[in-house]
Amino acid sequence: MSYIGQTALVTGGSSGVGAATALQLAQRGINVVVNYNASEAGALAVVDNVIKCGCDALAVQGDVSKEEDCRRIVGQTLEKFGRLDILINNAGTTTFIPHHDLEGLTEAIWHRTLGVNLMGAFFMTRAAAPYLREADAGKVVMTSSIASVTANGSSIAYCASKAGMNSLTKTLAKTLGKDGIQVNAVLPGLIDGDWAFNTWGGGDEGQYEELTAAFSEQTPLGHVVTPDDVADAILSFVTGSRYVTGQLLTLDGGFTL
Repeated sequence: MSYIGQTALVTGGSSGVGAATALQLAQRGINVVVNYNASEAGALAVVDNVIKCGCDALAVQGDVSKEEDCRRIVGQTLEKFGRLDILINNAGTTTFIPHHDLEGLTEAIWHRTLGVNLMGAFFMTRAAAPYLREADAGKVVMTSSIASVTANGSSIAYCASKAGMNSLTKTLAKTLGKDGIQVNAVLPGLIDGDWAFNTWGGGDEGQYEELTAAFSEQTPLGHVVTPDDVADAILSFVTGSRYVTGQLLTLDGGFTL
């Protein structure tokens, strides 16, 4: 099947998994809207990379936790390309709070985490749904996390938000399936990329190398996934069978086995 001329919208597309996914979409001839919240420079760099692949691209600022922003992002997509075939709900946020620190998990952190990771995915899908219905087999892919199915993660709120995303994936798949829209999710483990490096720090005083080495040693395939690996999995839902929906694909090299 040819995807040339289709349009994809990638939230949180200015770096990491979002940037890698945008590039892989463009390599298949798909135009890309790169949503970002804060990093305009990063988003514009991704746009340049998409254009180098011979596709068109647009960077659109917006906070997916705000419904009005979600509708505006979709509106700007339609103004530019006149269609929307693929939605990648990749935007995410977290705050590192030890699970035992119940008081440290403030109401503000709960609202922000659920707002971006869960409500944002719903708001974006709802805004996109009328146009995905018009597409030939519209696609929605969520970036979830293995934290959704384990008792480990950056915070209890993060784990809960991603577990909610898994449920959202299944309920939307059932609801939108009658319109030919597929909804699936990828659940990565630790991702070996800039975000992890910046979070834990590298070098003599950082924990990054120690963390990735420990994760790799506990993983049957001995590999910590990269943003490109996650993008591969996301694209497998975009370009694979049109009869796969409501699925949660764990991508952790077997770490959770």
